[in-house]
This record gives sequence, C-alpha cells and structure tokens, in this order.
Amino acid sequence: MKKEAEIVILSDLHLGTYGCHSQELLQYLKSINPSKLILNGDIIDIWNFSKSYFPKSHMQVVRQILKMGEKGTEIYYITGNHDEALRKYSGTKLGSIVIDDKVILEVDGKKIWVFHGDIFDTSTKGGAKFLAKLGGKGYDILILLNLFTNKILRIFGYEKISFSKRIKSSVKKAVKWISNFEDIASSLAIDQGFDVVICGHIHKPQMRTFVNENGSVLYLNSGDWVEHCTALEYIDGEWSMFFQPEVILQTNEIEIDEPSINLEASILNFRI
Repeated sequence: MKKEAEIVILSDLHLGTYGCHSQELLQYLKSINPSKLILNGDIIDIWNFSKSYFPKSHMQVVRQILKMGEKGTEIYYITGNHDEALRKYSGTKLGSIVIDDKVILEVDGKKIWVFHGDIFDTSTKGGAKFLAKLGGKGYDILILLNLFTNKILRIFGYEKISFSKRIKSSVKKAVKWISNFEDIASSLAIDQGFDVVICGHIHKPQMRTFVNENGSVLYLNSGDWVEHCTALEYIDGEWSMFFQPEVILQTNEIEIDEPSINLEASILNFRI
C-alpha cells in the first residue's frame, strides 16, 4: 500500500553524481502517491554532469517521476543552481511537469512559498561561480571517497564515518552561514506575508518556527539525497520529515556543498 500524501517535497537529489543515493530514492518514490510532487532544485546536477556517469538507477528515478506524472501527480520542477540551465524555461509546462523558479501555494488557509534558496548565494553568480563549481567537484570526490571508506569499515565491523561532518564541524563559518540562511529566508517570508517557507540548497533538513518582531513563519528545509536522504511530506494537515531508514544519516550535522558567503549582500535586490 502506497503512502497517500497531499504534498511531497524533495530537493538536492544530484542525479548524475556519485553521491546520489538513487536506489534508496527510487524505493521511496515507489512507496508514495502524492497529489503534488515538488522537486526543489538541484535535481539533475548539470554542473557536475559527465557523459561517462549516469547509471541505470539514476535513469530509473527519472522514469519513476515521469510515471508518477502520468498517473495524475502534479509535478513542479523548481530550478536550483546546479540545474540553472533550465531557468530559461521557467514557466514552461511539459505534460504534468511545470518548470519554474518558485512555487506559491495556498493549502488549508496557509500561504506557502517554495524556492531552492541559491538566490541568496553570491558564490553561484558571476566569477565566483567557477569556484563554486570547482567546490562541487571536490565535494563529489569527497563523497565517493567516503562511500568507499565506509564499505571497508563495514567489512571489519566498524561504524560509518562522515568526512564532511569532520571537516565542516571544524569550520565555524559554516554554522553561521546555515543560521543566516535560515533567518534571512524566514524574515523575508514574514515580510511577504507567508505562513510557511520551504527551501533546499544547504543540504540540512530542518523544521522550525521562526519568530521576529513582525510575526512568525514555519521554516522547512527538505534536506538532500546525498547524505541525509530526506523528504518533506504534508499529510492530514501536518508537515513531517521523512528519513530513509536504510541509510545511516548524520541528521544533526551541518551539511553544505558551497563555500561560505555573504548572504546579506545578495538579498538586497531580491523580490518574489
């Protein structure tokens, strides 16, 4: 029996890279029957795309998504920085799939704003984009090395480790970057009159209520399918976070695939 959901949100699948948990993702997609499926950016990793690596399991994920659309699921593909090449097609509808740079919904009297989040990220624009792409390649290599290392550790009965956790936990700027990202997205959502704001981009699953002098908003982040393997589900009027049980995940750590940046500078001219 498939799980019925009004909305399911996935982000940062990074199909086409070694780090994507495509088999677990396919298993999850086959277990759900959502009315709306929102793919919140960085679905196909065009930045790091290689003709030599797009395995069968990754193509099966694409086929399953298309199959869900054929069976009546409304699918929204929100573009991110790693699949920004699709942004020139924003507003295009291909069968049951709508490509756009954001989605605004009203559900059960709540106004919901969904966008990837890289709009805040100055490292994905201009000359800095080269360094961000280079960092993405390094991140992909790190994940591949981590997967290989953990296979060896399992053989000898040792616990898994996360290289990214050890590296990022030692960088205080990464922690501050995450906090700034969440606070700025939430503040902007309050100013624009939204009840819920949902992002991806920073690879950190999150559910929390943000409050400032102007009001409050529910901030959600759908995480990723590289290390956390998470999804947001809206069922019976409530949001919940799905965690793939077959993968040992570091849900309490900072996960970020971009260099530390100045969010304040990039938000000044941002409008919905």
